[in-house]
Amino acid sequence: MTDQSTIETKPATAPSCLDGPVTLRTLQKWSKANAKWAMLTCYDATTARWMAKAGLPAMLVGDTAAEMILGFDSTIHAPLDFLITLTAGVKRGAPNVFVMGDMPFLSYQVDESSAIKNAGRFLTEGNADAVKLEVDGTFVDRVAAICNAGIAVVAHLGSKPQQLKQTGGYTTAGRSATAATTIVNDAVSMEQAGASMLLLEAVPTEVSSAVVEATSIPVIGCGAGTDCHGQVVVLQDLAGLTKWQPSFAKPTAYIGDEIINVAKTWMENVNKNNLGDHPYSMIDGESDKFHS
Repeated sequence: MTDQSTIETKPATAPSCLDGPVTLRTLQKWSKANAKWAMLTCYDATTARWMAKAGLPAMLVGDTAAEMILGFDSTIHAPLDFLITLTAGVKRGAPNVFVMGDMPFLSYQVDESSAIKNAGRFLTEGNADAVKLEVDGTFVDRVAAICNAGIAVVAHLGSKPQQLKQTGGYTTAGRSATAATTIVNDAVSMEQAGASMLLLEAVPTEVSSAVVEATSIPVIGCGAGTDCHGQVVVLQDLAGLTKWQPSFAKPTAYIGDEIINVAKTWMENVNKNNLGDHPYSMIDGESDKFHS
Protein backbone atom coordinates (compact mmCIF):
# COMPACT_ATOMS: atom_id res chain seq x y z
CA MET A 1 0.00 0.00 0.00
CA THR A 2 1.30 3.48 -0.91
CA ASP A 3 2.27 5.79 1.97
CA GLN A 4 0.09 8.84 1.26
CA SER A 5 1.96 11.04 3.73
CA THR A 6 5.15 10.47 1.76
CA ILE A 7 3.44 11.50 -1.45
CA GLU A 8 2.06 14.68 0.08
CA THR A 9 5.37 15.87 1.50
CA LYS A 10 7.65 14.85 -1.36
CA PRO A 11 9.05 18.00 -3.03
CA ALA A 12 7.80 18.57 -6.55
CA THR A 13 10.13 19.33 -9.44
CA ALA A 14 9.80 22.98 -10.35
CA PRO A 15 9.35 23.74 -14.05
CA SER A 16 11.85 26.13 -15.61
CA CYS A 17 11.57 29.23 -17.75
CA LEU A 18 11.91 26.92 -20.76
CA ASP A 19 8.27 25.97 -20.24
CA GLY A 20 7.03 29.54 -20.69
CA PRO A 21 7.12 32.91 -18.92
CA VAL A 22 7.70 32.74 -15.16
CA THR A 23 5.47 35.17 -13.29
CA LEU A 24 4.77 35.94 -9.66
CA ARG A 25 1.84 33.57 -9.86
CA THR A 26 4.18 30.84 -11.14
CA LEU A 27 6.53 31.27 -8.18
CA GLN A 28 3.61 31.29 -5.75
CA LYS A 29 2.30 28.06 -7.27
CA TRP A 30 5.69 26.34 -7.03
CA SER A 31 6.18 27.47 -3.45
CA LYS A 32 2.80 26.17 -2.34
CA ALA A 33 3.63 22.83 -4.00
CA ASN A 34 7.00 22.73 -2.16
CA ALA A 35 8.79 22.83 -5.52
CA LYS A 36 12.15 24.42 -4.78
CA TRP A 37 13.25 27.02 -7.32
CA ALA A 38 16.55 28.73 -8.01
CA MET A 39 17.58 32.33 -8.56
CA LEU A 40 20.96 33.89 -9.37
CA THR A 41 22.13 37.46 -9.64
CA CYS A 42 22.62 38.78 -13.16
CA TYR A 43 23.74 42.13 -14.53
CA ASP A 44 23.75 41.89 -18.33
CA ALA A 45 21.71 40.60 -21.27
CA THR A 46 24.32 38.14 -22.55
CA THR A 47 24.70 36.30 -19.27
CA ALA A 48 20.93 36.38 -18.79
CA ARG A 49 20.42 34.75 -22.19
CA TRP A 50 22.76 31.88 -21.35
CA MET A 51 21.28 31.30 -17.90
CA ALA A 52 17.79 31.33 -19.42
CA LYS A 53 18.95 28.59 -21.81
CA ALA A 54 19.72 26.53 -18.70
CA GLY A 55 16.14 27.06 -17.60
CA LEU A 56 16.90 29.32 -14.62
CA PRO A 57 13.46 30.71 -13.67
CA ALA A 58 14.40 33.83 -11.71
CA MET A 59 17.17 36.42 -11.67
CA LEU A 60 18.03 39.26 -9.30
CA VAL A 61 19.66 42.40 -10.63
CA GLY A 62 21.25 43.06 -7.28
CA ASP A 63 22.90 46.12 -5.86
CA THR A 64 25.87 43.76 -5.64
CA ALA A 65 26.53 45.18 -9.11
CA ALA A 66 28.34 47.93 -7.21
CA GLU A 67 30.90 45.31 -6.22
CA MET A 68 30.80 42.87 -9.15
CA ILE A 69 30.55 45.41 -11.99
CA LEU A 70 31.78 48.75 -10.66
CA GLY A 71 34.51 47.48 -8.32
CA PHE A 72 33.36 49.13 -5.08
CA ASP A 73 33.76 47.48 -1.70
CA SER A 74 30.08 47.58 -0.73
CA THR A 75 26.62 47.64 -2.24
CA ILE A 76 25.75 51.21 -1.21
CA HIS A 77 27.54 52.64 -4.25
CA ALA A 78 25.09 51.25 -6.84
CA PRO A 79 23.44 54.21 -8.66
CA LEU A 80 19.68 54.02 -9.22
CA ASP A 81 19.80 54.79 -12.95
CA PHE A 82 22.58 52.24 -13.40
CA LEU A 83 20.56 49.45 -11.79
CA ILE A 84 17.45 50.30 -13.77
CA THR A 85 19.47 50.15 -17.00
CA LEU A 86 20.97 46.79 -16.02
CA THR A 87 17.54 45.43 -15.10
CA ALA A 88 16.17 46.32 -18.52
CA GLY A 89 19.13 44.61 -20.17
CA VAL A 90 18.66 41.43 -18.17
CA LYS A 91 14.96 41.30 -19.02
CA ARG A 92 15.70 41.77 -22.72
CA GLY A 93 18.20 38.93 -22.53
CA ALA A 94 15.80 36.64 -20.68
CA PRO A 95 12.21 37.70 -21.38
CA ASN A 96 10.66 34.52 -19.93
CA VAL A 97 12.52 34.82 -16.63
CA PHE A 98 11.14 36.45 -13.49
CA VAL A 99 13.43 39.47 -13.03
CA MET A 100 13.71 41.26 -9.70
CA GLY A 101 15.24 44.73 -9.48
CA ASP A 102 17.13 45.68 -6.34
CA MET A 103 16.32 49.14 -5.02
CA PRO A 104 19.65 50.72 -4.04
CA PHE A 105 20.64 52.69 -0.98
CA LEU A 106 18.59 55.88 -0.47
CA SER A 107 16.24 55.13 -3.39
CA TYR A 108 13.35 54.32 -1.03
CA GLN A 109 14.40 55.42 2.47
CA VAL A 110 14.01 59.19 2.05
CA ASP A 111 10.25 59.59 1.65
CA GLU A 112 7.16 57.78 0.40
CA SER A 113 6.79 59.76 -2.82
CA SER A 114 10.31 59.14 -4.08
CA ALA A 115 10.13 55.50 -3.01
CA ILE A 116 7.02 54.90 -5.11
CA LYS A 117 8.43 56.80 -8.08
CA ASN A 118 11.77 54.98 -8.00
CA ALA A 119 10.13 51.58 -7.56
CA GLY A 120 7.85 52.35 -10.48
CA ARG A 121 10.82 53.19 -12.69
CA PHE A 122 12.10 49.65 -12.22
CA LEU A 123 8.85 48.47 -13.83
CA THR A 124 8.38 51.10 -16.53
CA GLU A 125 12.01 51.60 -17.56
CA GLY A 126 13.63 48.43 -16.24
CA ASN A 127 10.76 46.11 -17.17
CA ALA A 128 11.22 44.35 -13.83
CA ASP A 129 8.62 41.97 -12.47
CA ALA A 130 9.23 43.03 -8.86
CA VAL A 131 11.46 45.21 -6.71
CA LYS A 132 13.41 44.23 -3.60
CA LEU A 133 13.89 46.45 -0.55
CA GLU A 134 16.03 45.91 2.54
CA VAL A 135 13.58 46.57 5.36
CA ASP A 136 12.49 45.88 8.92
CA GLY A 137 9.32 46.56 10.87
CA THR A 138 9.77 50.32 10.65
CA PHE A 139 9.21 50.17 6.88
CA VAL A 140 5.70 48.69 6.99
CA ASP A 141 4.00 51.88 5.81
CA ARG A 142 6.60 52.43 3.07
CA VAL A 143 6.16 48.88 1.75
CA ALA A 144 2.37 49.23 1.90
CA ALA A 145 2.51 52.46 -0.10
CA ILE A 146 4.62 50.90 -2.85
CA CYS A 147 2.38 47.85 -2.97
CA ASN A 148 -0.72 50.05 -3.15
CA ALA A 149 0.79 51.67 -6.23
CA GLY A 150 0.55 48.30 -7.97
CA ILE A 151 4.18 47.24 -7.59
CA ALA A 152 5.21 43.74 -6.48
CA VAL A 153 7.55 44.07 -3.49
CA VAL A 154 10.04 41.56 -2.13
CA ALA A 155 10.82 42.42 1.50
CA HIS A 156 14.46 41.69 2.34
CA LEU A 157 14.89 40.79 6.03
CA GLY A 158 17.75 39.50 8.14
CA SER A 159 21.24 40.69 7.31
CA LYS A 160 21.07 43.95 5.36
CA PRO A 161 24.22 44.79 3.35
CA GLN A 162 23.09 48.39 2.81
CA GLN A 163 23.61 48.93 6.55
CA LEU A 164 27.26 47.85 6.33
CA LYS A 165 28.55 51.22 7.56
CA GLN A 166 26.21 51.12 10.53
CA THR A 167 27.08 47.57 11.60
CA GLY A 168 30.79 47.74 10.81
CA GLY A 169 30.67 44.80 8.43
CA TYR A 170 28.52 41.99 7.14
CA THR A 171 26.68 40.26 9.97
CA THR A 172 24.50 37.23 10.67
CA ALA A 173 20.99 38.11 11.81
CA GLY A 174 18.53 36.41 14.13
CA ARG A 175 21.04 34.57 16.31
CA SER A 176 19.32 35.37 19.61
CA ALA A 177 15.76 34.43 20.49
CA THR A 178 14.79 38.09 20.64
CA ALA A 179 16.32 38.90 17.26
CA ALA A 180 14.78 35.80 15.71
CA THR A 181 11.33 36.71 17.01
CA THR A 182 11.70 40.22 15.60
CA ILE A 183 12.49 38.88 12.12
CA VAL A 184 9.48 36.54 12.19
CA ASN A 185 7.20 39.34 13.37
CA ASP A 186 8.59 41.66 10.69
CA ALA A 187 7.97 38.99 8.06
CA VAL A 188 4.33 38.70 9.09
CA SER A 189 4.00 42.49 9.05
CA MET A 190 5.47 42.67 5.55
CA GLU A 191 3.00 40.13 4.24
CA GLN A 192 0.17 42.06 5.86
CA ALA A 193 1.50 45.25 4.23
CA GLY A 194 1.17 43.60 0.83
CA ALA A 195 4.65 42.19 0.11
CA SER A 196 4.52 39.52 -2.59
CA MET A 197 7.62 37.65 -1.40
CA LEU A 198 10.22 37.67 1.34
CA LEU A 199 14.00 37.31 1.16
CA LEU A 200 15.97 36.19 4.20
CA GLU A 201 19.71 36.77 4.23
CA ALA A 202 22.23 35.17 6.60
CA VAL A 203 19.86 33.83 9.25
CA PRO A 204 19.85 30.51 11.15
CA THR A 205 17.68 27.69 9.84
CA GLU A 206 15.35 28.01 12.82
CA VAL A 207 14.49 31.56 11.76
CA SER A 208 13.77 30.78 8.12
CA SER A 209 11.71 27.75 9.13
CA ALA A 210 9.63 29.91 11.47
CA VAL A 211 9.13 32.56 8.78
CA VAL A 212 7.97 29.96 6.25
CA GLU A 213 5.58 28.59 8.84
CA ALA A 214 4.23 32.01 9.85
CA THR A 215 3.63 33.39 6.36
CA SER A 216 1.87 32.28 3.18
CA ILE A 217 4.02 33.96 0.53
CA PRO A 218 7.20 32.63 -1.14
CA VAL A 219 10.36 32.94 0.95
CA ILE A 220 13.72 33.23 -0.79
CA GLY A 221 16.84 32.28 1.11
CA CYS A 222 20.33 33.72 0.77
CA GLY A 223 22.35 31.79 3.28
CA ALA A 224 19.17 30.98 5.19
CA GLY A 225 18.97 27.20 5.02
CA THR A 226 16.95 24.73 2.98
CA ASP A 227 13.48 25.47 4.34
CA CYS A 228 13.06 28.47 2.03
CA HIS A 229 11.10 28.05 -1.20
CA GLY A 230 13.67 29.75 -3.41
CA GLN A 231 17.43 30.18 -3.16
CA VAL A 232 19.58 33.03 -4.47
CA VAL A 233 23.34 33.64 -4.48
CA VAL A 234 25.71 35.86 -6.44
CA LEU A 235 26.56 34.27 -9.80
CA GLN A 236 30.18 35.38 -9.63
CA ASP A 237 30.61 33.46 -6.37
CA LEU A 238 29.40 30.22 -7.96
CA ALA A 239 31.53 30.84 -11.05
CA GLY A 240 34.75 31.21 -9.06
CA LEU A 241 35.19 34.81 -10.13
CA THR A 242 35.39 36.43 -6.69
CA LYS A 243 38.31 36.59 -4.26
CA TRP A 244 36.15 35.29 -1.42
CA GLN A 245 32.89 33.36 -1.42
CA PRO A 246 30.44 32.90 1.45
CA SER A 247 30.16 29.32 2.71
CA PHE A 248 26.65 29.01 1.25
CA ALA A 249 27.89 29.86 -2.27
CA LYS A 250 30.85 27.57 -2.94
CA PRO A 251 32.13 27.71 -6.53
CA THR A 252 30.82 25.03 -8.87
CA ALA A 253 33.08 26.21 -11.70
CA TYR A 254 36.22 28.30 -12.07
CA ILE A 255 35.44 30.50 -15.03
CA GLY A 256 38.13 32.95 -13.96
CA ASP A 257 40.76 30.40 -14.99
CA GLU A 258 39.10 30.06 -18.39
CA ILE A 259 39.12 33.83 -18.86
CA ILE A 260 42.84 33.83 -18.09
CA ASN A 261 43.34 31.12 -20.72
CA VAL A 262 41.32 33.08 -23.30
CA ALA A 263 43.39 36.21 -22.68
CA LYS A 264 46.71 34.33 -22.82
CA THR A 265 45.76 32.53 -26.03
CA TRP A 266 44.74 35.79 -27.64
CA MET A 267 48.03 37.41 -26.61
CA GLU A 268 49.99 34.54 -28.14
CA ASN A 269 47.98 34.66 -31.36
CA VAL A 270 48.50 38.41 -31.68
CA ASN A 271 52.25 38.03 -31.16
CA LYS A 272 52.36 35.35 -33.88
CA ASN A 273 50.01 37.22 -36.27
CA ASN A 274 47.80 34.15 -36.03
CA LEU A 275 44.49 35.94 -36.51
CA GLY A 276 42.95 33.62 -39.08
CA ASP A 277 41.81 34.58 -42.57
CA HIS A 278 41.14 38.32 -42.86
CA PRO A 279 37.45 38.63 -43.76
CA TYR A 280 37.50 42.00 -45.54
CA SER A 281 38.75 42.80 -49.05
CA MET A 282 38.44 45.63 -51.52
CA ILE A 283 36.13 45.46 -54.52
CA ASP A 284 37.74 43.83 -57.55
CA GLY A 285 39.97 46.29 -59.35
CA GLU A 286 39.81 48.91 -56.59
CA SER A 287 43.05 47.80 -54.97
CA ASP A 288 45.02 48.63 -58.15
CA LYS A 289 43.41 52.07 -58.30
CA PHE A 290 44.16 52.63 -54.62
CA HIS A 291 47.89 51.83 -55.09
CA SER A 292 48.30 53.73 -58.36
